[in-house]
Amino acid sequence: MKERKPWFDKEDSNQSSIDNINNVRHEATRHFRNKEKEYLKAKMDERQTNGKFRNIRDLCSGISDFKEGYQPGTNIEKDEKGDLVTGSNSILARWINHFSQLFSVHGVSDIRQTEIYSRTTSACEFEMAIGKLKRQKSPCIDQFPAEIIKAGGRTIHSETHELINSIWNKEELPVE
Repeated sequence: MKERKPWFDKEDSNQSSIDNINNVRHEATRHFRNKEKEYLKAKMDERQTNGKFRNIRDLCSGISDFKEGYQPGTNIEKDEKGDLVTGSNSILARWINHFSQLFSVHGVSDIRQTEIYSRTTSACEFEMAIGKLKRQKSPCIDQFPAEIIKAGGRTIHSETHELINSIWNKEELPVE
């Protein structure tokens, strides 16, 4: 079996160039290790701030991103011929061309606007929608939890159904 040749001849190279190469390599490694520590510290500070201000959505997404680690992405698309395109301008031009072909409508001279009609829900549809509400979720902006609607019985269901239908038909919210 052949022995591998070293990338430099020990007899030809001098010790100072070897030391110089090793010093540069160590310095680069130290630099990138410090940059990684700074990045991780900034991310942890961001998570801590999100937790402090109860920004739960950003906190959870940040934690999941942190657990997944760095995920490299590619910026490559195929053009009409199947060739790979890498430049951001050419990729943008490719998508513009794709969507202009996709949304171009030939042979249609006038497009009529569809008429919006008022639709009321039936009591059965409303009962099914109430049945699909999830329990133990935070209330929306109105601070009205789903458990109250579900536990309200037929009286609450019918009153809420009438209220929603009247709002839909009149297209305005009641004062109270």
